[in-house]
Amino acid sequence: MPKSIYETIYKDLKQKIENDVFAYQELLPSENTLIQTYHCSRNTLRRAVSRLVSDGYVQTMQGKGVRNIYQPTAQTAFTIGEIESFRESALRNGHSPLTKILLFTEFTINEQQAAYTGFPAGKDIYYIQRLHYLDSMPLILNHNYFLKEAVPGLTAEIAENSIYDYLEHTLHMTIVNSKRIMTVEKMTQIDEKYLKLNAEDYNCMAVVSSQTYNSDGVMFEYTQSRHRPDYFRFYDNAVRKTNTP
Repeated sequence: MPKSIYETIYKDLKQKIENDVFAYQELLPSENTLIQTYHCSRNTLRRAVSRLVSDGYVQTMQGKGVRNIYQPTAQTAFTIGEIESFRESALRNGHSPLTKILLFTEFTINEQQAAYTGFPAGKDIYYIQRLHYLDSMPLILNHNYFLKEAVPGLTAEIAENSIYDYLEHTLHMTIVNSKRIMTVEKMTQIDEKYLKLNAEDYNCMAVVSSQTYNSDGVMFEYTQSRHRPDYFRFYDNAVRKTNTP
C-alpha cells in the first residue's frame, strides 16, 4: 500500500474537515465516491479514514458512513498522539507563531547527560534553547538536543524557522515516533525570566520531555519543553479497545 497515496488522502480529508468543507456532524461522501475521487484502492482509503478516526476527526458508523466529529480546540492545544512541530500546531489552531534562539551551541554528551537524554556518552550534540511565542506572547521554553551525525548542517537560522521542515524536506528524514513524559516541575529563574512569569503567582511548570526516533531506529532528538501553566493544554483522542472474553 503506497504510503504517499495514503498520506495524500489523509491530509486532504483532514484539511477539508478543518476548513469546514465537511461541516461538523455531517457525513463524508460515501466510500465509493471517495475511491473514485482519489483514484485509490478501498484498503488505501480505509487506512486514511482509520487514521482520521484515531486522531478524533471522524467516527465510522456501520451501515451509515463516516461522520465528521471534529471541533477546533481552544488555546494552545498540542496533540499528544501526533509528532507536531510548534509552528504546525500554532497554524493548525489559527495562531501566529514566532521562535527566538536564545542559545545555539555544540558539545559532547557526558555520562550524566546520557542518563537523562538517552544519547550514548561521547556523542556530539547540537544544543539549542528556543523561546516560542504565540501571538506575541512567550509560551514555551524549549531545550533541544539533536544528534549531530543524524542532523548534519543544522544552524541557528534553521532552528529559528522549522527544524522538522529541514529534517523532512532537506535531509529527507522520516520521523517515526516519539516517547513522551509529562511532569510538573519547579519553575527556574530561566523560566521566570523568559516566559515572563511572576514567582508569586506561579511556582511550577508543565514540562514535556520527549525522545524522538527516525525510520532507521535512531534517536535523533531529546527535547524538554517547559510550558507556561496558564496556557498549557494537551489534546488526545482516546479509543477504547474491545476486550474479548
